[in-house]
Amino acid sequence: MCRILGSFAAGAAAYADRPEPAQLAAVSARQRHGGPDEHAVLTGPGWALGCDRLAVTDPCGGQQPYRLPHLPGILAVLNGEIYNHAELRRTLAGRGHRFPDRCDGTLLPALYAEYGPAFAEHLDGMFAVAILDLRPGSTQLVLAVDDMGMKPIHLHHDPYDGSTRFASEIPALLAFEGVRISPREDALDTLLATRTSFSTHTALDGVSVLPPGATAFVRPGAAPVVRRRGPHRTTPVGDTQDVLRHEVRRLAQAEVPVCAITSGGLDSGLVTALAAEHARETDAPPLHTFHLTYRGRWPDSEAAYARSVARRTRTVHHEVAVDPDEIGSLLTRTVRHLGQPNADPITLSTYALFRAVRENGFTVALTGDGADELFGGYDRMRAALAAPAGADWAGAYADALSAAPRLLREHLYTANYRAHIADQGSAADRIEQELRSAEAVGEDRLTAMTAFETRWRLPAYHLRRVDHLSMAWAVEARMPFCQPAVVTHARGLPTAARTGKRALYEAGEELLPSAILRRPKQPFTLPLSAMLAPGSPLLETVRELLSPARLVLGGKVRADRVQKLLTRHLERPSHHDAQALWALAVHELWTEVVQGMRIPVGCAA
Repeated sequence: MCRILGSFAAGAAAYADRPEPAQLAAVSARQRHGGPDEHAVLTGPGWALGCDRLAVTDPCGGQQPYRLPHLPGILAVLNGEIYNHAELRRTLAGRGHRFPDRCDGTLLPALYAEYGPAFAEHLDGMFAVAILDLRPGSTQLVLAVDDMGMKPIHLHHDPYDGSTRFASEIPALLAFEGVRISPREDALDTLLATRTSFSTHTALDGVSVLPPGATAFVRPGAAPVVRRRGPHRTTPVGDTQDVLRHEVRRLAQAEVPVCAITSGGLDSGLVTALAAEHARETDAPPLHTFHLTYRGRWPDSEAAYARSVARRTRTVHHEVAVDPDEIGSLLTRTVRHLGQPNADPITLSTYALFRAVRENGFTVALTGDGADELFGGYDRMRAALAAPAGADWAGAYADALSAAPRLLREHLYTANYRAHIADQGSAADRIEQELRSAEAVGEDRLTAMTAFETRWRLPAYHLRRVDHLSMAWAVEARMPFCQPAVVTHARGLPTAARTGKRALYEAGEELLPSAILRRPKQPFTLPLSAMLAPGSPLLETVRELLSPARLVLGGKVRADRVQKLLTRHLERPSHHDAQALWALAVHELWTEVVQGMRIPVGCAA
């Protein structure tokens, strides 16, 4: 697990020289928190390739960028884990390749030499890979990410000089000279409509993210050409519990300490139970579990549920209690690490939780992310399935994704911004169109929704958050539900089994307390509505960010109507109003933070 970076303009006249070491050092410093164990950058005429390493697999080997003596023209860097690396190494060794260590990424130059750009089709794991092919006549940069988009690559192409730059994190990418940082005009609307950036766009004009399951090809001086691959081929064996058990056991193996995140819900509970079972059967030390809560008495606490899972599975349980007075600081830090706005308050909890994981000596954490998307667990899915024929289920579905429903957004916008969004179209419009188009060609609603969720929503909203905020503390988050075998198994289940996570509830009957199986669904987050009450530590932070002077300067929302929304929430607390206010505040903070990202300094955790 690492952070990677690079630039490529080989053959472009303006970039014939080697990239400046000071500039590359600035880029690396912005994401060094994710790779504190080792740093290296290689450069040549018009190119650079670097890595900040978090040593997990073969900690004493695997120096990046990867080079093999018999393949001097192929360089590689890897962020992530390749779980089938032992199998691939045996195959490649049989073809004459030799490797100096057991690190998973060491085999990448040989894999590329054998299969060319199709090398990524052979990888099973979570990965963001950059291959630099410097062999005469085939010079190119190849970038690839895993099928689910668990590991990101952010990139910028300059059409004027033909250069392409990439990094694992947006703040690092912005430390490259020449990378634009102007916010997209639709960034606020996209945030309110989807709670995050949508599709391959980021909130910054000129900065994109490679979509899940994609490979990008960059020839000297040319723009990246992005192609989607077919899914990694795998044949799951057994029922849902068997398939998940196999993946949990695979991911629980590491040469560094491993723990589990236990929210108190079904998904993380299943992962915890199976990981604890694996520890017992292999005579390993007891599994440690982590749960985050906030000091004081707050509604919707899941701490008791998490404790019941820990008791049932016999783990060493850590209940991490965060002081609410720290929320303002946590907000600034999460916005800075993410590099773009995310309207889910869960970001603060995620950051604080992985901080505790690292401070307790763990480098790998198993999580339950991805289950709702694959097994139909969201309330919006059930509502869409229950909607009668002819009902606008797609519009209701899009509204359920939002931080502020369409009518509220249009009410808050200035006339000019409302007209701009109407003219350009909203991310919500594109979501509705995708869902309706799928149904129009005969695809059932659940398949259409799970395809949308896993293709766009999951990587942008959840996986990017988990990646950035776990790596902010040099913790590798592993997600069994996002592995190819589980994905293939889930997509092959009958509609009834993947509606309302029925298959997962059946899998948990023998593993989890009955209270976990009976409880209503609840997201792991902070009690936002209660924390925006008079006298709460969060209210003044939000009030300051939404001051009329700031909002008028932005020119996108009407300050008077935002103030009325805040007043309404204080008089009649509402989760929906609190969510809209939070999203607006996050956007305002992000516009402030992003202006400082051009200063080439480190971004400390």
